[in-house]
Amino acid sequence: MKAGIHPEYRPVVFHDTTADSYFVIGSTLQTERTIDYQGKTYPYMAIDVSRDSHPFYTGKQRVAETDGRVARFNNRYNRGKK
Repeated sequence: MKAGIHPEYRPVVFHDTTADSYFVIGSTLQTERTIDYQGKTYPYMAIDVSRDSHPFYTGKQRVAETDGRVARFNNRYNRGKK
């Protein structure tokens, strides 16, 4: 492996701001922000969606027929719910 061309791989704290959960994962993410988490200082990255807040994993999925293109198509061609 060539020296000096690979980013540093290190543990990083990710904060899911939607679910207000924290988790540590190894990453090459470059960030200037840090956080004290469980007695150690880690690089910090805020994210909007993770397994704790994504609708697929939480079981709170929206129905596609109620909004967007699918609903407009169904309304236009009278394919709405009977």
